[in-house]
Amino acid sequence: MAELSRRFPNEPEYLQAVEEVVSSIEDVYNEYPAFERYNLMERLCIPDRVMEFRVSWVDDKGRVQNNMGYRIQHNNAIGPYKGGIRFHSSVNLSILKFLAFEQTFKNALTTLAMGGAKGGSDFSPRGKSDMEVMRFCQAFVTELWRNIGPDTDVPAGDIGVGGREVGYMFGWYKKMSREFTGTYTGKGLDFGGSLMRPEATGYGNVYFLLNMLKTRGIELAGKRVAVSGAGNVALYTCDKLIKLGAKPVSVSDSDGTLVIPDGMTAEQFGQIFDLKMSYRGRLSELAGEPWCEYHPGERPWRIVKADIAMPSATQNELDGDDARALLDQGCIAVSEGANMPSTREAVHEFLKARILYAPGKASNAGGVSVSGLEMAQNSQRLSWTAEEVDAKLQNIMADIHAQCMRYGLEDGGYCNYVKGANTAGFMKVARAMMAEGIY
Repeated sequence: MAELSRRFPNEPEYLQAVEEVVSSIEDVYNEYPAFERYNLMERLCIPDRVMEFRVSWVDDKGRVQNNMGYRIQHNNAIGPYKGGIRFHSSVNLSILKFLAFEQTFKNALTTLAMGGAKGGSDFSPRGKSDMEVMRFCQAFVTELWRNIGPDTDVPAGDIGVGGREVGYMFGWYKKMSREFTGTYTGKGLDFGGSLMRPEATGYGNVYFLLNMLKTRGIELAGKRVAVSGAGNVALYTCDKLIKLGAKPVSVSDSDGTLVIPDGMTAEQFGQIFDLKMSYRGRLSELAGEPWCEYHPGERPWRIVKADIAMPSATQNELDGDDARALLDQGCIAVSEGANMPSTREAVHEFLKARILYAPGKASNAGGVSVSGLEMAQNSQRLSWTAEEVDAKLQNIMADIHAQCMRYGLEDGGYCNYVKGANTAGFMKVARAMMAEGIY
């Protein structure tokens, strides 16, 4: 860690992600002296390849705009590079390196043949016209297309990149490469997409939560669940919770938090879903509704009483004070829908309290799992039913949970899911790297 901090001093998110993994796998790493002889840890921490480029595009007023574009190809020991593309003003090299590092272990946990990658730009689609978004996506892919492909690197969506953006990027990749392959996932159903892909991360998180609760004989039905975010992950998390009889009591966006004191109903969910997904509106527009309370500038964790927390917005959104507030309210489980949404201090509080705590690389792996299933369908020129995909997703999340239990069980029967997920993912990638030699 000291050496990485010296070499990459301005990348706090990346260093945070690496330290979490390194600190939790130290015991198992030291059981294999060959890892140290081959300097495996450093090779695994530093990306295979970092691409950084300018993206120039023309807005609707004819002005030339410039953004930064990135693709981090972190590790392909167990399969082609695989990871989303994020369009958001906060995007920088540190955030993408942390995401690609996390993606490597998350993908290893899925049991599917996928390496780890991530990419994106500091371009924000918010407030842009469809034509502006299309021109940007085409300019972005013009710089990237030679470095991706179905057996090389398969991008997908992420924050700021939904079906519209994936469609534009896939279309331009197809134009440039003159081939129709499953190079992107998250595509529309009419051109190679998979049923259940939009729902997968949120549904998968709930399936992982169910597996955790089962270890303590706890039922999900009737539980109050605090959810952050209001994108695909958060909304489909709420959707599945409602269907299973739980009570989502919050969603949030960058402007504030919407609290539903009595628990969200299916009708209220539909209203929120239409606002965010169809009209790209803000939660503040619902402030006058009698069934909810709007808290500008607030996050959910200190303003709602919840049995379970499912942070599903962005990295480091839940800090130590938030964690202590949740614990004081009697929170029994935290299952992460976002990537690294809890700070190191928050994670420490959850583990110290010995509640059920699932890190994102395990609990939110449902999204990339169904992306892997989309790749399989594209390779076979097949399309599976929603029921088939959902059954495979449930099996994958149960298998990830079993891997966490295998490596994470501690004295007294407590499962440290952080240690379990990190160790299981690390060992799979490490074994592959050792077998393939130094390159």
